[in-house]
Amino acid sequence: MVFPDTTGVTVSERSVTPDPKLPVENGSAAPTQPTPTSTENSAWILDPPPSAPHAQSTLQLWLHRTSVFLFVLISAVAGVLLLILPWTPEWTDNYLLLTYPWLRTLISTGFFRGLCSGLGLLDIWIGFWEALHYHDHQ
Repeated sequence: MVFPDTTGVTVSERSVTPDPKLPVENGSAAPTQPTPTSTENSAWILDPPPSAPHAQSTLQLWLHRTSVFLFVLISAVAGVLLLILPWTPEWTDNYLLLTYPWLRTLISTGFFRGLCSGLGLLDIWIGFWEALHYHDHQ
């Protein structure tokens, strides 16, 4: 297809290649290498520093360590709350349960309190299991 240029010269449409390293099929002279800039020092601005992969892996390692620490912390806190809170008076004497008396009788049973405490123990165990079995992937 032929397109007119703004100067009146017609420009032919080049075919798009799937790989930019392949030569253009219509025979036009396309540069295979990027043209150098006027100063040789400007190339280092676009290239990443040689320590970038190491810095990125260090960042990923610390992000992984932080996520494991937060998982262990949240698991331990939620587990302790689920272990202790069902056996306190605040468990049944709260404002949310005043409108639902059948729910208040359900959560005040020993079975439900024991079930919540068991989930709390399980949550604590999972958190500490993750902390004990943590190792850095390198």
